[in-house]
Amino acid sequence: MVAASAEAESLSFKDPKGDDNGWGKGTYPTGKDYGAGAFDMTGLEIREDGDFIVFEVEFAQPITDPWTSADWGGNGFSLQFVQVYLDLDGKPRSGERKAVPGAWLEFEPNSYWEKVILISPQPASKVKGEIQAKAKWLDKRVIVPDRTEARQKKLIAKVAKKELGAVSPKWGVQAFVLSNEGFADKEDVLARRTNEIAGEHRFGGGCDGVGDPQVLDVLAGAAKGEASEGAEQVKMMSAFQCADTGAQATLAKISMVRR
Repeated sequence: MVAASAEAESLSFKDPKGDDNGWGKGTYPTGKDYGAGAFDMTGLEIREDGDFIVFEVEFAQPITDPWTSADWGGNGFSLQFVQVYLDLDGKPRSGERKAVPGAWLEFEPNSYWEKVILISPQPASKVKGEIQAKAKWLDKRVIVPDRTEARQKKLIAKVAKKELGAVSPKWGVQAFVLSNEGFADKEDVLARRTNEIAGEHRFGGGCDGVGDPQVLDVLAGAAKGEASEGAEQVKMMSAFQCADTGAQATLAKISMVRR
């Protein structure tokens, strides 16, 4: 007799349209490259595919490549920078509290994370170099995908299964949508800063100090795509206080979503 193999686990999350304003006041840059909905995440699927785990991040609008990513990695996108955080052990206060430098967010005590997948249009070598230069303490936490590409409304990244183990319904999951910046501030990893007033390449609605999130969309609530989850996002992300330095700022706290 041949035992039937167990079906591979997958995780699926939805996010409502129109909540790509972060803490409720975020506004898009004025430049023509930043089309409406470009940073509006509507879903995340995590699934196994042989020796890989696939992360599919879906957006409200088709993904464009206005800065021609062939100059970087040829993966078909240039505006978005997505960070997918995983709480693998489910233990309170186990793992990292703060997000990758540049997001300017931290996690609730029951949502500390063990691994983060950085889905960037930048070459893998540059992403890894930024971590080494600005966040070396996260070297064992950060995973740079083996392959990343844009396909219509989706960013698709593949990670070796050995990096994470089998997909589990016990995982806590969170996804941040940031704006890609090739020449980020000395404290930030490839993230574009938000200002008080929007500019050609700067999101507005934040502050000109530090402490405001550099994130336009996150998963919230039950992550079923219900309109109320937009309000949950605003509630989480708006609890920050800006200051002149990071040490003086109060960061908003984010929770994982779970299945």
